[in-house]
Amino acid sequence: MSRIGKQVIEVPNNVTISVDAGNLVTVKGPKGQLEQQIARELEIKQEDGKVTLDRPNNQSRLRSQHGLARTLINNMVEGVTKGHEKTLQVIGVGYRVAAEGKGLLLNMGYSHPVRIAPVDGIVYEVKVDDKARTQHITVTGIDKALVGQMAADIRKVRKPEPYKGKGIRYQGETIKLKAGKRAGAKK
Repeated sequence: MSRIGKQVIEVPNNVTISVDAGNLVTVKGPKGQLEQQIARELEIKQEDGKVTLDRPNNQSRLRSQHGLARTLINNMVEGVTKGHEKTLQVIGVGYRVAAEGKGLLLNMGYSHPVRIAPVDGIVYEVKVDDKARTQHITVTGIDKALVGQMAADIRKVRKPEPYKGKGIRYQGETIKLKAGKRAGAKK
């Protein structure tokens, strides 16, 4: 049995889950609604505010889908109740981030500013920490995959470089810095 797949999903009172004949799962909650197609062979059971998933046999494909389906449904329930967020840090002299409408405007040392277009269901928030000389970008939404993808797209604008660590990184991410030319030189 899958260790993740056999865990029970607790459904709060303000969340409704509906499953159609083709295993299209719809989760509605206070923050919005999400839909996800789950493997047709899996059986989704709802009882007393709890959701469980069962698989009919131990085929390799079904074993891999079992834990994935449970995690996807749990992320949807968590998203429509609490939401998901990722925080990024902008480190570097002259690097600037500003909110532009519902999107972002990034000045990252290129000859032109980079604009991040607004996406439905995603909210950007910019905070400046003068003491640490960093700026923080918080990406918030109900869809965990979309929040992660938008955070990755923002990070891709200027990845942290390996010598001084300047660039955009995730909150808490550690960058292994390389030694410069002088540190490696021997006489």
